[in-house]
Amino acid sequence: MTRAWRAGRHLARLLSIAAILARYDAVFPLERVNGTRWIVALFRIFRRRDRKLRDLRPGQRLALALQAMGPSFIKLGQALATRADLIGEEMSGDLAELQDRLPPFPTSEARAAIERELGKPVAELYAAFDDEPVAAASIAQVHFARTAEGEAVAVKVLRPGIAAAMARDLDFFAWLAQLAERWQPSLRRLKPVAVVETLADSVRIEMDLRLEAAAADELRENFAGDDGFRVPKIDWTRTARRVLTLERVGGIRADDRAGLLAAGFDLHDLLARAAANFFYQVFRDGFFHADMHPGNLFIAPDGALIAVDFGIMGRLDRASRFYLADMLVAFLNRDYRRVAEVHFEAGYVPRSQSLDNFAQAARAIGEPIFGRPLAEISLGRLLAQLFEVTEQFEMETQPQLLLLQKTMVLIEGIGRQLDPGTNMWLLARPLVEEWMRANRGPEARIADIVTQSAELVERLPVTLRRIEDVLTIIADEGGVPLHPDALEALAKRGAIDLVGLPLWIIAIALAAIAIALW
Repeated sequence: MTRAWRAGRHLARLLSIAAILARYDAVFPLERVNGTRWIVALFRIFRRRDRKLRDLRPGQRLALALQAMGPSFIKLGQALATRADLIGEEMSGDLAELQDRLPPFPTSEARAAIERELGKPVAELYAAFDDEPVAAASIAQVHFARTAEGEAVAVKVLRPGIAAAMARDLDFFAWLAQLAERWQPSLRRLKPVAVVETLADSVRIEMDLRLEAAAADELRENFAGDDGFRVPKIDWTRTARRVLTLERVGGIRADDRAGLLAAGFDLHDLLARAAANFFYQVFRDGFFHADMHPGNLFIAPDGALIAVDFGIMGRLDRASRFYLADMLVAFLNRDYRRVAEVHFEAGYVPRSQSLDNFAQAARAIGEPIFGRPLAEISLGRLLAQLFEVTEQFEMETQPQLLLLQKTMVLIEGIGRQLDPGTNMWLLARPLVEEWMRANRGPEARIADIVTQSAELVERLPVTLRRIEDVLTIIADEGGVPLHPDALEALAKRGAIDLVGLPLWIIAIALAAIAIALW
């Protein structure tokens, strides 16, 4: 495809999108883009003057428009819901309620996809298969079934043509992001291209149900032996790229307060379990369910939490977990200077910025939140506001934290529905502090030093061989002056490691001193 053809196709798509935005009186996102005011003015003429729409907030109207645009734009809206720094907190909350529901596609097409993927008739794969789907979303729909072995299962099948449609739309989003970074310098800090790439990675996983199965399996393995949290078992023999078969689970939806009370559950105890479970996923494992809306979390009769739908998962590396724990504990202690120090130490804020000014901004965020009753403190809202004020400090977007912030907001919503008088994050605070002591305290730091030293010792033979190579080269060339240019030349030849060399000189010197003293 030529560049001109691609641009022409995407421009035509942009006009059709603008028309839908106008129909729902939601063209305001285009107002932020230079050179589009004439388009906005033109399409405002055709906007729908529906009284019901006029009574809605802008974010609610945008959510309706995105639903009308199709599956890819529903996913985009859900991704934007994590970007309070980009769209504002109110609109972020409105898009977080965007429902990923579409009419089901014909069961005959679902059956055909299953047989095509698994290479056997549905009747041979399942002893019983319900024709009526129990759920239908933008990506797939789910049918209940029973295997020949008598196991109750749920069968997830991708929508026909969804992969090609998603690929077209992701190319369109990438094109828009590239234009934004090129022509809107103020948006570069928000990394629109990186955000689209993150969305594309998520969609690619959802387009291959084997990857979703693997994510579920990993999460299940992380909680092996924990009776308080369950993940359905994967039926790998009946799972392929477009079909996922897993254990059917039952229970009460996590937001069904009346049902849980009628069943005799202690809501405070359930919130404590949910908080602990989320803590283990984020801090212990660095791998968490990132789409924890009420429809994806159930309570089993014995009180265990059961998660479903693993198409969107988040990962945090060790450094990000340390940053998050340090920052949250500092906020909870209302130590705003420490909040600022954490951001500077992590390298998220350039050293050229003022630490004192950042601490002042953190106080402006934290005090209004922590000045509220304990039950109303929202760490998800705190993170959202923190991301909003980062532009003035040139703090780049951290994509790995966006899914986390969205998930925290979703879980807080469930918590407030269950027990408005309890703050689930305060229930998890002792676990975070204990993890901090175990992983950030003096003993942990000593253990890290010992581990790094052991790794250095393991590399010693390789380094000695490199030194021998250096001496050989010097001998072959009749002597090489060891000035910086010569060392750089040797490094390019692979003989030495300029970064590691000073450490090894120090290590060898210390070893020699120790031997002499001994």
